[in-house]
Amino acid sequence: MMNGFEDTGMDAVLAGSFRAAIYCRLSKDDDLDGESASIANQRDMLETYCEKQGWEVVAIYQDDGYTGLNMERPDLKRMLKAIECRQINLVITKDLSRLGRNYLQTGFLIEDFFPRHGVRYIAMNDGIDTMRDNNDIAPFKNILNEMYSKDISKKVHSSYVLKAQKGQFTGCLAPFGYKKDPEDKNHLLIDEETAPIVRLLFAWALEGHGPNYIRRRLEEQKIPCPTYWNRVRGLRNVSTKWEKKDPVNGRYMWDFTVIKDILLNPVYTGAIASQKKEYRFKIGTIGERKPEDWIVVEGQHKPLVDRKTFDIVGSKLKSRQRPRQSGEYSLFAGLIKCGECGKSLTIRYTNDKHPKQIYSCKTYNAFGKQHCTQHRVEYDTLYSLVLNKIRECARAALMDGEAVAGKLTDTCEAEQKGQREALERSLSKDEGRIDVLEKMVLRLYEDMVAGRISEANFNLLMEKTQTEQAELKAKVVEGRKKLADEIQLACDARQWVEAIQEYADITELDAATLNRLIKEIVVHEHIDSEKTRHISIEIHFNLKPIPEVEQVTA
Repeated sequence: MMNGFEDTGMDAVLAGSFRAAIYCRLSKDDDLDGESASIANQRDMLETYCEKQGWEVVAIYQDDGYTGLNMERPDLKRMLKAIECRQINLVITKDLSRLGRNYLQTGFLIEDFFPRHGVRYIAMNDGIDTMRDNNDIAPFKNILNEMYSKDISKKVHSSYVLKAQKGQFTGCLAPFGYKKDPEDKNHLLIDEETAPIVRLLFAWALEGHGPNYIRRRLEEQKIPCPTYWNRVRGLRNVSTKWEKKDPVNGRYMWDFTVIKDILLNPVYTGAIASQKKEYRFKIGTIGERKPEDWIVVEGQHKPLVDRKTFDIVGSKLKSRQRPRQSGEYSLFAGLIKCGECGKSLTIRYTNDKHPKQIYSCKTYNAFGKQHCTQHRVEYDTLYSLVLNKIRECARAALMDGEAVAGKLTDTCEAEQKGQREALERSLSKDEGRIDVLEKMVLRLYEDMVAGRISEANFNLLMEKTQTEQAELKAKVVEGRKKLADEIQLACDARQWVEAIQEYADITELDAATLNRLIKEIVVHEHIDSEKTRHISIEIHFNLKPIPEVEQVTA
């Protein structure tokens, strides 16, 4: 009688008043288990169990097609958010592997996150219940679940290698200019709508034009980029950064690397090149393999270009990617920026009878004068200006160090105050928007549960909302770091004065000196009514800048 009373009392305590969440997951690998592992089967089993226990099921979360190693599953994240908002105090899954197969992160949920938020967790088929003393086996099950995933990963990778060796195409999307064969998804057919664009790219490249020239011609002729084609065909719901900025004309802006990758891809000669990336279990892609390490099988489909054309274009592209004639990088690399668009100025030789080295804006070089102006500065002119300015500042510091230090301190304080205030305003605005988006997510969830919006519309709206959230949160983290740097940065004027004094008699510049003394060199360009270019160069020194401007009229 006493034992029966104690058991009854314990069951009553455990029943309690629970707001239960059912979580179901099915990955592609689990399809092998048949109907017993299906989402519908998991859901029905768990709903029946909760009903027998007398628990209220307030939400059902399900991630279909997600591996248990991935803890960034949409519905899992929604469930964890609901737990943080105290909407749920019981989570139930069919077994422990449904919650996850990453033993470290799954263990964190069970042993830390759930208890900290007052949540009871039950893995029904594994007999795990965090309110009972029967959980010693859980860590071992987590490790076994991860070992299972690792074994599956090896088998899947081996199958992909085997397909690669046979010359079968295994990508999610066919390369631009091709489409998947409806009769055989591992075989490619020419896409007559986009193949002419690929042939045009190779024709321009064969004439000796580089990716930037090709990019400008594509924009002028209003030829949409591959991302646009995939979206309008329903293959991907993604837009480029250019399309987001300008929905009408952004589709005609091609990325430099997209053009380069097309021109170097042997698929256009009829070959299948696979195993281009280095992959590690749980980490994913960790880098690109060298072309000589790819698995390449020739003659697998109809080519868009002949092998001779492909080889000539490849050699031309590689010949364009070379260091300066001395074999070294530009002296001002990483220091010189465009004052209008913020991009770097890159060095090249002019086509004159006596070639000169000049710097010009990267945006102008890539996209033309519609997007920025040239900002042309001759290397020799820049070298002289910077050398003279360093010597001038050094001599001023030697003659009257206190006056220079005072000027520097005033400049630093004024600049810091303005930067801090601007950063704080921007951060406040972004954090306010994040709060609004958090409330929107909760309202969307409530609307879906109440049947006011369909699940399809809910998923679409959630995707947009979460994308904006992620972008804003990353921006806020970076902003907070910059603000902390500004607040902690001490204007040590004396240190700057002592450092610059060493360079009063400097006769040559080198990379070490430039990077020690100079933070950045900003080039501005103004074109007046008579089409005369006026260049101004700001030299910003390290240890906080004294803004110095040199005017160069061309």
